[in-house]
This record gives sequence, structure tokens and C-alpha cells, in this order.
Amino acid sequence: MVENVKELLKAHAGITHEVYLDNENSTIVPQEVVDAMLPYYNQRAYGNPTLTHKPGWEAFETIMSSAQKISGFVGAKILEELTFTPSETEANNLALMGSAFANKNKGKKIVISEIEPINVLHVTELLRKFGFTTTKIPVDNEGFIDLEKLKETVDKETSVVSIAAVNNELGTIQPIKEASSIVKDRNPDAVFHTDASDAYGRIPLNVRDLKVDLATVSSYKILGPRGIGALYTREGVNVDKILEGQIGTQKLWPGIENTPLIVGFARASELAFQNFEINVNRMRKLRNELVDGIFAELSEVKLNGPEGDKRAPDNANISFMRCEGEALTIELSLNGVYVSSGSACSRRLLQPSHVLVAIGRKFSEAHGSILMKTTRYHTEEDITYVLKVLPNAVKRLRGIVGSTGVD
Repeated sequence: MVENVKELLKAHAGITHEVYLDNENSTIVPQEVVDAMLPYYNQRAYGNPTLTHKPGWEAFETIMSSAQKISGFVGAKILEELTFTPSETEANNLALMGSAFANKNKGKKIVISEIEPINVLHVTELLRKFGFTTTKIPVDNEGFIDLEKLKETVDKETSVVSIAAVNNELGTIQPIKEASSIVKDRNPDAVFHTDASDAYGRIPLNVRDLKVDLATVSSYKILGPRGIGALYTREGVNVDKILEGQIGTQKLWPGIENTPLIVGFARASELAFQNFEINVNRMRKLRNELVDGIFAELSEVKLNGPEGDKRAPDNANISFMRCEGEALTIELSLNGVYVSSGSACSRRLLQPSHVLVAIGRKFSEAHGSILMKTTRYHTEEDITYVLKVLPNAVKRLRGIVGSTGVD
């Protein structure tokens, strides 16, 4: 296996221009964020924040200062409403399991949309072992949840509702405020959670305005370091710990806090929000040029998800008929363009994305999809290069294969 990978890497020799668009799965951390983190590994605040000595106090102050910054960006009322976790996955696990267990006496029905992230889907499957049931709300062909179905579904037995603010694959911006209002009208005791990882830094986000109880945000989704996320928990909402261990500064997550990554998360947030409108407009402009250029050059292509302001500004998810997505990602990679096919969490299982299936795409269309996300660091030259490479790659693969052979 290692030798095969070495051969694949050798095949990439000679690439002169690289464009990384796989920002759904991992990101390049900007130098400003790396520089902000480095001192906290060995120069200052390297102590345990619960201990009574200078390095410990420095760590405590640094963590609280970082939490205060991120809390402000999400609209939290008080600092204690934010809990750092190792990633978005752990934050979603804490949100769903923690609130389900804490409120199990009020009901054991969990409601989610059918296009929630894989980690949410898997948590609800796990909770079935503890007597919980799950109802999935359908979506339309653009990925928007059926609010009428939500109204019909939520009842007095509903304990937790989880709907992502922005779908990670389609970029669909969900009507979270309306959904939360429906849930609270139907059952004031139900806990409303939203995975806001793909909304944070891309669309205006204020958890108090949205009236959500819990919200997940992620560092790497805003070009911060991997390995750190956070869960907003509205004051007064009951959430149980799901892990036990060494007591840290946070009541909901045990263990020693990772100060350097928390600093990186805060710095990445500052960079995303200090010129928010400029950053968002840049992502949207480059994304639109990318999509428009592809559609101008190629036939038999479909945009997955909504258009315009109903879609996150960075997201481009496109299906290419008669072209297998995995083959296309490899072909593009050999030319220095890096994208992902289908869902990051399911692509190695050779199964179509559950999100694309939910919006009505055929298997052939789902298997022929690629996902690209722009950032404020991309350039016009990058997009021009992609529009030179991608159409040629699609045409070449169509000429070789002719059809995916899947329907």
C-alpha cells in the first residue's frame, strides 16, 4: 500500500501550479494562524490551565481570552456558554448524546433532517441502543427542509432536534430561525441543536437571534488548525457529559485543554470576521466564476443545491454526467487541482452521498459529482487555471469511459 502511494506521488512530479479546493475535508492553515500558535507550544502558556503557577495561569488566561473572542463571533451571551472539543465531530456527539441523556425523562424522540452530517447520523443510530428513536425530515431538490413536515413531526415526546445551518455538501442555507420557532411552539422542552460549522465565517450567524439551544462550530472550516471545535450551549440548557477524565476548566469536556489549537481557532476566527463582507464577497465572486466557467465550457453538468443567496458563498457542488467522480479527482490531482468527490465521509465506501440521493440525484449523477470550496486566499489566476484543467479532464475521461455504468 505504501509503495502504491509513493508511485502515485511520483506521478505528480512536475506540477507547476497547485489549487487546493478540497476545503470541505481539510484546509491549508494560513501563516498568520501558524505564527499565532507557535509560542504556545514552548514559550508561554504551555502549562495546565487548572494548576496554580505562572504557566498554568497564563494558559487559563489565554484559553478564556480565546473563548471570549469566539463567543462574540457566534453571539453567545456569556463566556461559559462555549465548550472546546477536539473537533466538530466531538461537539456534535456532545450536543446530541449529552442533551438526549440529560432530557430522556421528557421524551426519547430525536428529529433530524435526512441530509445531516455523517457524525450526526451515526450518533442517532447509536442512541437507538439506549431506547431513542429517530425521525428524519425530508428535503426538496435543493436541500431545504420541509418545515410543514417538521411541524407535523415534533411532539411532546421529542427531546432533541438537530438541523445544520448550512449543509456541508450542498451549501444550502437552512431556515434555522423558522425551524427553531416551530420546534419551540410544538414543544418548549425540546432541545434545538444546529451544526453551524459551514455557516460560521460564511454567513451572518448569531445564536441568540436564531434562538437555538446548542450550536457547533469548527476551526478547520474557517482555515484554522484541525483538532479543535466548540459547542455553544445556551445558559440553562441541560447537557450531560459523555466522557469522564481529568477535570479541566470546562464542565462538559474533561482533559487538559489544547492551548495552541484554541489560540489558532481564535486567530482564524479573527481573520475571517475582521473583513467579513470583503471575505464573503471574494469567496462568492470566485465561486461564481468557477461555476459559470464550467457550465460555459461543458454540457451534461448539473449544479447540486440552490443558486444565489440561498447558498453558502464558498460552495460549488457539480455533477458531471458520463464521468466518474473518483477518476476525475485523480485526473485533476495529477494536474495540481485538488477537489473531493461526493461526501468526504463516505467516498471510500464507494457509496453515493446520502445528501445527493436525498435531493433526488440518480446514482450515476451522485457518483459523478465533485465538491469544491473557495477561500479568501484563492486568486483569479487559480480559477483560470482550474477552468483550463477541469474541462479537459472531464472530456478526456468521457472519451475513455463513455459512461459510469451506474444508474
